[in-house]
Amino acid sequence: MTVEAKKETLGFETEVKHLLHLMIHSLYSNKEVFLRELISNASDAADKLRFEALSNGSLYENDSDLKIRLAFDKQARTISVIDNGIGMSRAEVQEHIGTIAKSGTKQFFESLTGNQAKDSELIGQFGVGFYSAFIVAEKVTLITRKAGSTEGVRWESAGEGDYTLETVEKATRGTEIVLHLKADEDEFLDEWRLRSIVKKFSDHISLPIVMDKVVSAVKDDEGNETEAERVEEETINSASALWAKSKEEISDESYNEFYKHVSHDYQDPLTHVHSKVEGTNEYTLLLYVPARAPFDMWDRDAKHGVKLYVRRVFITDDAEQLMPRYLRFIRGVIDADALPLNVSREILQQSKQISAIKAGAVKKVLGLLESMAKDEDGSKYTTFWSIFGTVLKEGVIEDHKNKERVAKLLRFATTHSDAQAQNVSLEDYVSRMQEGQEKIYYVTADSFSAAKNSPHLEIFRKKGIEVLLMSDRVDEWLLSNLTEFDGKHLQSVAKGELDLDKLDSEEEKKELEEKSKDFESVLKQVKEVLGDKVSDVRLSHRLTDSPACLVTEAHDMSLNMARIMKEAGQNLGMFGGNAKPIFELNPTHPLVTKIKEEQDDARFADITSILFDQAILSEGGQLDDPAAFVHKLNGLLQGLMR
Repeated sequence: MTVEAKKETLGFETEVKHLLHLMIHSLYSNKEVFLRELISNASDAADKLRFEALSNGSLYENDSDLKIRLAFDKQARTISVIDNGIGMSRAEVQEHIGTIAKSGTKQFFESLTGNQAKDSELIGQFGVGFYSAFIVAEKVTLITRKAGSTEGVRWESAGEGDYTLETVEKATRGTEIVLHLKADEDEFLDEWRLRSIVKKFSDHISLPIVMDKVVSAVKDDEGNETEAERVEEETINSASALWAKSKEEISDESYNEFYKHVSHDYQDPLTHVHSKVEGTNEYTLLLYVPARAPFDMWDRDAKHGVKLYVRRVFITDDAEQLMPRYLRFIRGVIDADALPLNVSREILQQSKQISAIKAGAVKKVLGLLESMAKDEDGSKYTTFWSIFGTVLKEGVIEDHKNKERVAKLLRFATTHSDAQAQNVSLEDYVSRMQEGQEKIYYVTADSFSAAKNSPHLEIFRKKGIEVLLMSDRVDEWLLSNLTEFDGKHLQSVAKGELDLDKLDSEEEKKELEEKSKDFESVLKQVKEVLGDKVSDVRLSHRLTDSPACLVTEAHDMSLNMARIMKEAGQNLGMFGGNAKPIFELNPTHPLVTKIKEEQDDARFADITSILFDQAILSEGGQLDDPAAFVHKLNGLLQGLMR
């Protein structure tokens, strides 16, 4: 049946033009990356066909022998990559090649480093692998037909801002990409060169990659030809699923190359786990921890890099079925032996076997992280935490079953060293707790500097009690879910009573009691000045250097949390809802002793208001009336100058 020819010329979107400009003008030095990307795309097309054919076997069109063919023509100066995978319709060609996902493209351009070798490796990670063909080609022709369709389409472009689309006849399904090489790219018109690139980058592809091989004529003992010279198809890669091999058969280099294939990353991974789980629910997994954050790591709803296979047939890459969101940085494959192959994705989501596989995979990953954390060197886990620590903290919130295991993997900055690096585990903290100390203390703030310099830490520094310094946005949610560790309650230094009197000497207790009586009338007057801004005014057991601070009740929202909620569009007041802070005064500070002696009520009120506003500012809060604060402060300073 003839198809009606329909040809049109269309322009690339702006992002594609920018990308093509980078490719064509030789920004990238690692040119051989183009072949890896085109072969990877062909492999994906075969995976998609296998999946679609589970419910519609006719898509195979009597050809279920899936493979990728690689060919070159020295005279025509072309390289061809041909697959018999799912193919594309005209609309899909226009969608996938005429445009690029905006978010990925923006991240791609932002990630360029100026290092040509590294930048070339970013191509695959951001889903722009097809365009790498223009690194070596002056023109690219793509001919494709979607499985089950009768209409083929031809796409062609010289990478100069537009492309043509034309309806054509194509006998077989799949895609053929022809690269018309630039004048100085003859090195790729060489059989050995192409084979070596495949061996280097694509040996692990489970689909056969084939090239034609000329077999010499066979001669008998007398020198007569018994068989003429012929051309045979030869598989040039291992063509076996790497994860199906035993660990002893796989080199570190092969593990790393396979990681780069499934993740589109250019760096070797930090570590990996390769395991075959046997029993009633058998499956094999090969999972990797990257050495760099994926560009879409903060997109919690994106599909990520763990793929599910059943007996080496691709089923789904829906990450939520295979890995919880707090482990969304994990890359790799899981291959099950006994899942029903005719199920839909919706049924898979409810499968007990899938749930068991997910639980087993999480167990393996957490075990891998625990091994890294226990390494004597510890540098790998330090690297891991600096990249993925904030994401892993989500595990305490999301994964109740593994909360304790995840909690042991957490790392924090503390007052033990005052260093910004988060390298102290909760187990480390507990091992250093003072005699009589019953709680794990922490402070939250919107930055490390604010946490480190919080006035609430003063008494803890004086007594040598370590405090966790929490400044990641996720920490407030983490701490609402992690209330206890190793039998020790986690206590905010800015909430409720601190119970530090257990660590006080009898002399210190007596001194505080006397001061409370001495300041009784002052506290009452301060409360009258501040009115409904505070729930109470009291002397502080926390402060040694600062004049005042704000404290919340044990179960009230912290100022930092209220600020985060406000940024999210929920203005709940200074401490959330109807909660009001407790105002604490340091009886040893000169400004506090000054108001104790102050006889002028107006001046007393101004000093009180200044101390209160300062306490808000020291918490990282914002004043309702900054001008009034400045006016009162100026008045106080002028009085001192007289």
